[in-house]
Amino acid sequence: MSYMPRLRVVIAVVAVASSLAACGDGVSDTAGSNASASPATVVPPVTATPGGADLAAPALTNNIAVDGRNWINYRRLQAGVPALTENVQINNAALGHSEYLRTNNLMSHDQVAGKAGFTGATLQDRLNGAGYTIPATGYAYGEVISGAPNNSGFYMAEELITAIYHRFVMFEPKFRDVGTGAATSASRYNYFTADFATRGGFGPGIAANAVITWPFNGQTGVTTNFMSDSESPDPVAGINEVGYPVSVHANIDAPVTMQTFTVRPRGGTNLQVQVVNAGGSASQRTAVAIVPLAPLKGATTYDVSFAGTVNGAPVTRDWSFTTK
Repeated sequence: MSYMPRLRVVIAVVAVASSLAACGDGVSDTAGSNASASPATVVPPVTATPGGADLAAPALTNNIAVDGRNWINYRRLQAGVPALTENVQINNAALGHSEYLRTNNLMSHDQVAGKAGFTGATLQDRLNGAGYTIPATGYAYGEVISGAPNNSGFYMAEELITAIYHRFVMFEPKFRDVGTGAATSASRYNYFTADFATRGGFGPGIAANAVITWPFNGQTGVTTNFMSDSESPDPVAGINEVGYPVSVHANIDAPVTMQTFTVRPRGGTNLQVQVVNAGGSASQRTAVAIVPLAPLKGATTYDVSFAGTVNGAPVTRDWSFTTK
């Protein structure tokens, strides 16, 4: 099945001692951080068939907020990233923002005082207002938002993961807590907000000087394409329909540098790709992706190779995935 966005809005922002902004069609995220690292633990990937066909997949509840949150944790575990703990205070912040978006018929991470449903100008304001107080140090937070006529939380969360700038935030290993909220307009248009946070230090994350990948090794049923124009900044300027983004992610306090990053159909040659960084300076980036410049072929196995450094330590990864 192809990734074909319909009337969606995507916006993304990430900050790790500095800020990165992005926005697009169908998803959105924003984040900030200031934290000391805690000891890392290794979380092995869940080797399950994606798409909900395996026992590890969450059961559908038809509640957008619940299903979206469960799908995010399902995908994080598949990638080898720790699952997040639901936080009621963050739920309230996320719900308030979704209601603000619905009431004002817009997509934005920012709220304007005086507008109906105002709960806080920034994500940090909204978290503080909901009782999840962000301290002066030892914190990180992020947000993704999605608007779509589709009323499946699984669908909305998966679209956010496909949109690469948003995946960078959703797969940050060292978040601890998550809250989600959804609102539906009279015209049945749905707004979904997922807020991520940690305070009092980072979560355990993944092993030090390591990376996780998406798609994960052996993953099947991977989508063949992505509509690049659905994100802003556009990750691949000048081309709308591209291949599914392939990414590597490290802990928020472990900068990643890329030396080589390739993807090719098994037995074929390397595809032409666009490199997409998670933002910030080269000394701060903790994730990197490549986007094939043309849709992938269906029912095809692709081999990926990455070489670079994580926090200065050499890292190489070779893995494969298979498309729908």
